[in-house]
Amino acid sequence: MSGEDEVRVHAEPLRNFCERVFHKMDVPEEDARITTDVLVTADLRGVDSHGVARLRRYVNGLREGIMVAHPQVQVAAETPATALIDAGAGLGQPVAYRAMEKAIQKAMDVGSGFVTVRNSNHYGIAGYYAMMALERDCIGISMTNAAPLVVPTFGQNAILGTNPIAVAAPAGQEWPFVLDMATSTVPRGKLEVVSRMGKPIPAGWATDETGTPTTDTGQVLENLKQRAGGGLLPLGGAGETLSGHKGYGLALLVDILCAILPGAAYADLVYPQTADGKPLPSKIGHFLGAWRVDAFRPVEEFKAAMDDLQRRLKNASKAEGQNRIYIHGEKEYEEAERRSRDGIPLNPKVAADLRAIAAEVGVEYDIE
Repeated sequence: MSGEDEVRVHAEPLRNFCERVFHKMDVPEEDARITTDVLVTADLRGVDSHGVARLRRYVNGLREGIMVAHPQVQVAAETPATALIDAGAGLGQPVAYRAMEKAIQKAMDVGSGFVTVRNSNHYGIAGYYAMMALERDCIGISMTNAAPLVVPTFGQNAILGTNPIAVAAPAGQEWPFVLDMATSTVPRGKLEVVSRMGKPIPAGWATDETGTPTTDTGQVLENLKQRAGGGLLPLGGAGETLSGHKGYGLALLVDILCAILPGAAYADLVYPQTADGKPLPSKIGHFLGAWRVDAFRPVEEFKAAMDDLQRRLKNASKAEGQNRIYIHGEKEYEEAERRSRDGIPLNPKVAADLRAIAAEVGVEYDIE
């Protein structure tokens, strides 16, 4: 997307707009605030695939009743260190936020805390919840299973989700370490971003309905929409030569912790449909956890060691033609600083969709 094409907006007007849209969809004020913050944080950090471009998904889900504006959320099981929450088919962001708050509080009480969620929906960027632990000098972890978009190693059809894993660890003078990754080569949102630009995807991202690698972005997205075969490849790519089976294994791990453990839907059982293709509640699950650093060693010692580790990596010899080694999370923190100052660039198609949503729900479009 060139600077001439993009629509640049600032975070606060965008935040206010999204909250008003959720209010119109009968989402409670605090739930609207949390969901909006997750979306805008994604855009600020440069994760455009999971930012306000996803607003349409939530508006449609709430309108169709597969996402519940006022869910009956229940704590189904609990111990001093663990809990299971049933989300009642509500928006994923509010329940994941509160589940992470509970996991952090348990970590403060007993050293570590883990909370699983079932009967939920898409919760945005996994890193948002892992990063919540940083303020309490904890290490955070966040995972979710997702719609069947990923082809297992040696398979032909998509069965597993992109199933992201995020881990955040505090540092001292350096940025916190924030790993936020799909267990597929890329998330579906990256294909959508490329599609909006009218470009082909790189070889190795996805396969067609026969299981053959393809660069046809539109074909892959349409096949995924119609469940016609093919899909994204696991991290590492096709086969075992570049360790695609390891990405496949990580995706399975996420399904075990996010679905099998709490009793959520898993694999191709998520996002079910009626016989005539009408979508039903997704029934996906999340896994959130926190470890209190000082349960292991003094926080300042840990942070000093984190700083040293990062500096050793960044000061290491660079490959020919390269001038910087990055630590996970650095690019996103620096992008958030730039976008907070200069505004968030929106693809024109995303901006047009936001204008359409404004007209549909009856709010003023006042972000440009």
